[in-house]
Amino acid sequence: MWGNALKIARIRGFDIKVDASWFLIAALIVWSLATAYFPTELPGAYTTTLVASAVVAMLGLFASLILHELAHAEVAGHFGLRISGITLFLFGGVAEMQSEPASGISEFWIAIAGPVASLCLALAFWFSAEIAEVTRSPAPAIMVLNYLAWINLLLAIFNLLPAFPMDGGRVLRAWLWTRSGNLLAATRRATTISAIFAYGFMCLGLIAAFSGAMATGLWPILIGLFLLVTSRTALAQLETKTALDRRTVAELMTRQPWTAHPDQTLSDLVNRVFLEHGISFVPVVENGTLLGYVDLQIVRKIDRENWTTTTVDDVIESVDAGNTVPPQLAGLDLLSLVMKTGRRKFIVADQNELLGVITLSDVLAYLNVFREVAVPTS
Repeated sequence: MWGNALKIARIRGFDIKVDASWFLIAALIVWSLATAYFPTELPGAYTTTLVASAVVAMLGLFASLILHELAHAEVAGHFGLRISGITLFLFGGVAEMQSEPASGISEFWIAIAGPVASLCLALAFWFSAEIAEVTRSPAPAIMVLNYLAWINLLLAIFNLLPAFPMDGGRVLRAWLWTRSGNLLAATRRATTISAIFAYGFMCLGLIAAFSGAMATGLWPILIGLFLLVTSRTALAQLETKTALDRRTVAELMTRQPWTAHPDQTLSDLVNRVFLEHGISFVPVVENGTLLGYVDLQIVRKIDRENWTTTTVDDVIESVDAGNTVPPQLAGLDLLSLVMKTGRRKFIVADQNELLGVITLSDVLAYLNVFREVAVPTS
């Protein structure tokens, strides 16, 4: 979601980034405030006054969201967690933690810090609005301050809904985690509860849409979809981290894989290895020495009529650091390598000795089994 986020500032050691979706919501906020909300609060005002007030209010909301996330980041730092940055996107913001909290207690305090910050901001803006009224400040300034007070109060309340991975959902997970002592089981339970809220939002949106309020109904539907996607993504990431924690390539690889000989023709390779054993990637070995590999993608580059006269040695891809991994490589590091390079299949070797092959399919198969049987669900 945040791969194309734009870095705009660095505050207290944190990169502040804005996802492209935030510009959409910023424009919608300015438009709705200038054309609907502010005209009712300040009838008769000039259009330029309304637009300028809307822009200031949007920037105030922008700053409020950053302060909300900075509160998470500061408390996370107190508990020894590293924050890589803060990103604002379509539905708010996120402090990007490098790892999960160490306990339910730390999770609770990190999660609750954001809503508390929003409540404090709501009080600060409300108090400022009261002072502005007493001192007879310009009406647009009072209007903007009142708006920021109410919007921060709504942000605090909305974020406290027990829908993971919102702040309230993380508070819920912290409670479940403290009770069970199992982070993964707590996350699964919190994700299930979040799904109930997500489907509830979508139902409300559909009801509004079928009642004629199409624009009003769109937001609950989008929020529901957002909760479903983000909660399931967070759960999948935690399951992956838990499953592969302390697992190495040697524990996940396929040992004694089928191999090819450099003198073997491509026709023989396809018929006797690829088709017969249902595989598409084989190391090439001669006299016990690993030479490289050949796969179906390489073979398909050769015209079919030349398969009987072309040998594996003619098309072999030599061993190098890009296609070979050591057996002691951590499983999580292997996944990072897959994401970085796009390569899905690797030779596992020690020096020039073939130990096995490891593919993304091997890792995914292990993860599927882990999700089913390795960790209790409650």
